[in-house]
Amino acid sequence: MNTKATTLASEAGAAAPAVEEQKLILSRYGLLLASAFLLLITSLPQQSGLPVAGQYMLAILAFAVTIWMTEAVSYPVSAILITVLMAFMLGFAPEVASPDKLIGTSKALSVALAGFSNTAWALVGGALFLAAAMTRTGLDRRIALLVLSKVGAKTNRILIGVILIGFVLSFFVPSTTARVSCMVPIVMGIIVAFGVPLKSRFAGMLMIAVAQADSLWNVGIKTAAAQNMVAVSFIEKQLGVSISWLDWFIAAAPFSAIMSVVLYFILMKMMPPEKQEIEGGRTIVEKALKDLGPMPLAQKKLLAISLVLLFFWSTEKILHPFDTSTTTIAAIALMFMPRIGVMDWKEVQNSIPWGTLVLFGIGISLGSALLSTKAAPWLATWISSSFGLQAASALVILAVLAMFLILIHLGFASATGLAAAMIPIVISVLQSVKTPGINVVGLTMILQYVVSFGMILPVNAPQNMVAYGTDTFEVRDFVRTGIPLTVIAYLLVLLLGTTYWRWLGHMGT
Repeated sequence: MNTKATTLASEAGAAAPAVEEQKLILSRYGLLLASAFLLLITSLPQQSGLPVAGQYMLAILAFAVTIWMTEAVSYPVSAILITVLMAFMLGFAPEVASPDKLIGTSKALSVALAGFSNTAWALVGGALFLAAAMTRTGLDRRIALLVLSKVGAKTNRILIGVILIGFVLSFFVPSTTARVSCMVPIVMGIIVAFGVPLKSRFAGMLMIAVAQADSLWNVGIKTAAAQNMVAVSFIEKQLGVSISWLDWFIAAAPFSAIMSVVLYFILMKMMPPEKQEIEGGRTIVEKALKDLGPMPLAQKKLLAISLVLLFFWSTEKILHPFDTSTTTIAAIALMFMPRIGVMDWKEVQNSIPWGTLVLFGIGISLGSALLSTKAAPWLATWISSSFGLQAASALVILAVLAMFLILIHLGFASATGLAAAMIPIVISVLQSVKTPGINVVGLTMILQYVVSFGMILPVNAPQNMVAYGTDTFEVRDFVRTGIPLTVIAYLLVLLLGTTYWRWLGHMGT
């Protein structure tokens, strides 16, 4: 069953010609457009309060956003281009503190590479190794099948099981794409074994649920997605506050839990399955679980290490002083140890998306440079005055900035890129607000939740494209279920902003 399902999933990746054609058109002119923005902003007259280095960084930001939105080049290549631009353009710009001296290419290159010495970068790197270990040992698949074996054969229960798996794996697999990639063959296997057509509502409903449930739990769990680490990094660097795993979970998990229930009802209403129950469904899943055999030693070791790591994450600042990044790196070291470990370097080096790690490091550098060159504060002041936010209440600020992030995400295929470009600006906007009592840290964290709202178009997130590649649903199915899901998520953000998050103090006094 699994081989056939995996084959079907990979063959279906050739689908989606309309989306690919659209991406080809955008990419063809994206680099030209990005270069035009770069030259235009660089050649503008110097603005009051904006250093030359800051103006150059705004030009580089416009370049980066354009090539990310158009996917003119791959994300790893974009990271290299941004590094080169920062090294040369900042290198020939005057220093912010001493305008009579040039920054120099050596110092500028150090600025471009600074993100790789960030603890958040180390955490994402560790998370990618943890995800690779899950895939190599098959523990993620065993957990998924175990959950499905408990929910029964009714189609609505299978949907609940898929959403529940997204929740459970979010604790153990800190990579959204890895979680969805694990789930797709399993769900395809269920569809094939049940004899349900690939284009059935039942198949489409399950596959959309795989992608959307994982996106929702990216919000609820700090370590579930790389973009959260971007925000945490900037909050620590710019605001001097460290957000623990448990603090994040207490604030965000209720949102994800409520939206998981909303996802269930939206899919059952808009894509009702053709049957209420699949005959022999439980037997099929139990057989697949039985075929895995007893849990091997490697899975037992990995499960033990993962549970201990989860304990350290959730008790950070309560029972011990160790930060999330340090405990994660320690766990990865254990996984490589002889006898104790579950993998060696040769086994996992080809499983790590190194390009993602490069992009993440450069993304942190880009945001940090926007802050250090005064580009982000200058742009934030302009945004605040344009939208009338300087004297607005916390709820109005949340409503405006959340809507802005949702709309701009329509053009992004990476929440990590979106967070790297926008979170430094969000922090600066909040710092420029004159309304007394605004909680800059809390509002930044809440707005980071919105960065994960890539739920409208398949191209808005890699996990969406993995699910879309199975050819079980059309773009219009994703859009018509994603729009109400996003609208309700936005309204829930505002509701929690006036109640729960205000009670926790995240909105301010």
